[in-house]
Amino acid sequence: MNDDDLMAGVRAAFDLIDPVPETVVSAGRSAIGWRMPSARLAGLAADQPERVVDGVRGGPDRSLVFTLPGLSVEIEVAGTGRDREVTGRIVPSCPAAVHVRHRDLAPDGLTTRADSTGLFCLPQVPEGLVSLVLRFEDAASVVTSWVRL
Repeated sequence: MNDDDLMAGVRAAFDLIDPVPETVVSAGRSAIGWRMPSARLAGLAADQPERVVDGVRGGPDRSLVFTLPGLSVEIEVAGTGRDREVTGRIVPSCPAAVHVRHRDLAPDGLTTRADSTGLFCLPQVPEGLVSLVLRFEDAASVVTSWVRL
């Protein structure tokens, strides 16, 4: 018996005793489909709840900043319940297509445009893990790290 035979036996035993649930396999395949190898990653640099002023309606908003060298994406998240409103801006200002990645949405299901000043608004983003994809006019792409809204 060599190492390959031993590993095949171990794999078969785990498949029989404790198989991986199909939902986990499906989620893994879906995650691989969300990869964007040519996109640059903007990592989360700041995540701060906004201060709620007494006597003002509404819940607390949240400010997030994603950065990479030469670019930042600033967003504010408002709302409670199932959907959130996400408003943001790209710094330095430039137009771009903005796509939301979320497990309950089709790949291009929730899209908007950032105008020439870099401002954009997504009025109904589902709660849960979310990442934004920015596609610029020069064909460059940036993805934000995943955050829970």
